[in-house]
Amino acid sequence: MSDHNEAGPAAGPYDALLLLSFGGPEGPDDVVPFLENVTRGRGIPRERLKEVGQHYFLFGGVSPINAQNRELLDALRRDFGEHGVELPVYWGNRNWAPYLVDTLREMTDDGHRRILVLATSAYASYSGCRQYRENLAGALAELAAEGRPVPRVDKLRHYFNHPGFVEPMTDAVLTALGELPAEVRAGAHLAFTTHSIPTAAADTSGPVEGHGNGGAYVAQHLDTARVIADAVREATGTEHPWQLVYQSRSGAPHIPWLEPDICDHLVELHEGGAPAVVMVPIGFVSDHMEVKYDLDTEAAAKAAELGLPVARAATVGADPRFAAAVRDLVLERAAKERGLAPRPCALGALGPSHDVCPAGCCPSRSPQPAVAGID
Repeated sequence: MSDHNEAGPAAGPYDALLLLSFGGPEGPDDVVPFLENVTRGRGIPRERLKEVGQHYFLFGGVSPINAQNRELLDALRRDFGEHGVELPVYWGNRNWAPYLVDTLREMTDDGHRRILVLATSAYASYSGCRQYRENLAGALAELAAEGRPVPRVDKLRHYFNHPGFVEPMTDAVLTALGELPAEVRAGAHLAFTTHSIPTAAADTSGPVEGHGNGGAYVAQHLDTARVIADAVREATGTEHPWQLVYQSRSGAPHIPWLEPDICDHLVELHEGGAPAVVMVPIGFVSDHMEVKYDLDTEAAAKAAELGLPVARAATVGADPRFAAAVRDLVLERAAKERGLAPRPCALGALGPSHDVCPAGCCPSRSPQPAVAGID
């Protein structure tokens, strides 16, 4: 963990932490209204949303993400309390209750004016960073229009390469390898998987100087995958071939998105003679719908069709090491705000990410006001 150059943990000048997530339906009647929130402004017909919602209906109309955020919320509060970090933790969502603006109203009513934000996305991209910053700006504008106090809001840096994120994922890969039949385990390939995004969005992800060839989004995932693969080799004494692949594409067919898709990759591996595969969802903090359906249901069915043994590594979720990593990131940022020079903790080749998003970072096609950045 970082060295914060002081005797005891202190979160000042911050007075609250906001866990900010995507949100998800919690019953069949919620599915279409939730998808309307997600796709607002895109002109997608309600009948089409009902078709998309079939993935949720397979699970009773319930996305697991809200329950997982409650677990993470509990884990953060427990970790902070055990380590003397007197920082209340709140939770708000972009697309479903508890809604972000409602949570910010609660936080300002409770007197909080310097708020740190933990977004449940570890990597740089428009949907994983800038869009959260735009949502925050929109919610703060609502508070201002209501005549409420408007707090200052900062966002924690990307944590894709923090040990508290990487090490639980490494252990999850080792566990998944152990679930494979012994005779195919040593030859198993690792398929590191994340959400596909349009290649144009990938190429402009991260700071301007890093744009092109997948930008920060691809570079960060590759660096994390490499660290995990190296750690697995060290732990097992076996070199497992690996590749970064993608899932959950949702865009128009004529728009290029990151490839290969996980199911196509499974076919390719099977045709190439791979004896088994471990799917490693490094792009996701918890086992939400994209993991439960796209990997555990769709990709698992494709593997079964091929006769290819597969196992799926768990996500970080509410692992105590991840909660400790969040505490570390909070104290690191707080120390910097107080003029100290903590040593940020990061694995891999890329080093710690920026604290304040630079101008031109992860731009959108229709720019909106954003907070916690230069623009």
